[in-house]
Amino acid sequence: MKTSNTPNNSSTITGFILLGFPCPREGQILLFVLFSVVYLLTLVGNGSIICAVLWDGRLRTPMSILLANFSFLEICYVTSTVPNMLANFLSDTKVISFSGCFLQFYFFFSFGSTECFFLAIVAFDRYFAVCWPLHYPTLMTGRLCTNLVVSCWVLGFLWFLIPIIVISQISFCGSRIIDHFLCDPGPLLALACTRAPVIELTSSILSSLLLFMPFLFIMVSYALVLRAVLRVPAAGGRRKAFSTCGSHLAVVSLFYGSVMVMYVSPTSDHEAGVQKIVTLFYSVVTPLINPVIYSLRNKDMKHAMKKLLGT
Repeated sequence: MKTSNTPNNSSTITGFILLGFPCPREGQILLFVLFSVVYLLTLVGNGSIICAVLWDGRLRTPMSILLANFSFLEICYVTSTVPNMLANFLSDTKVISFSGCFLQFYFFFSFGSTECFFLAIVAFDRYFAVCWPLHYPTLMTGRLCTNLVVSCWVLGFLWFLIPIIVISQISFCGSRIIDHFLCDPGPLLALACTRAPVIELTSSILSSLLLFMPFLFIMVSYALVLRAVLRVPAAGGRRKAFSTCGSHLAVVSLFYGSVMVMYVSPTSDHEAGVQKIVTLFYSVVTPLINPVIYSLRNKDMKHAMKKLLGT
């Protein structure tokens, strides 16, 4: 991996510089405090859901188990970027090593890919619960739930493995500066010595498949759920069915609404400021909001959380 100012003058790259959010020292400290609070609240919120599911026997349902795994995934997802971002706020150099950059790249995208698959299997669970309520206990067994969870993690961590390995072998020239708070494929490929159209196309195809296949699956599942709900004669039954799906649809909207802007084409010409804001939303804000959405719209979860907090 090389960096050079002229064709005849090159040296081995030892790391990149993540610009993050450039501002005076006082602003950096303020951002450090703000994101530290957000990170702690995210850990507490998602950790509370995990503890509630583990400690309350009434929450040992497939949906609750999926939510606990989803909360653990959110903790991992936000931890792949925020601690390094916090360290950069207090750093004068803002350097991330070459290996550190690509490890962050790999884990960030692996956790994000896993989240796409998780959202799809939650929709699958809601389809069974609403459309096949009498058969749900025999269809959505503990074994099936475990197999689905394991499949999500395995697929998520394999999806971008080869492209990331290939990108890590590219030669990088000129500036080491990445105008972002994380190692993102767009800014990284912009630093490559030569264009890599095959890698760009492969990354774009994988990103599109990752986003649209689970998204279409979710939409079809909820179209079938909606059809089943509209056939329910009692208004109370319809409200209950909508309530069980509303929180998941809110999470899907928040996540996919922001991710689709960014990664259908990883080298699309978004301005750096837009990239940072959109990435910040789905990688930091949504993991903070999701526990609130799920706990507020789930009576059993609210009861377990109150019991956990002793209120």
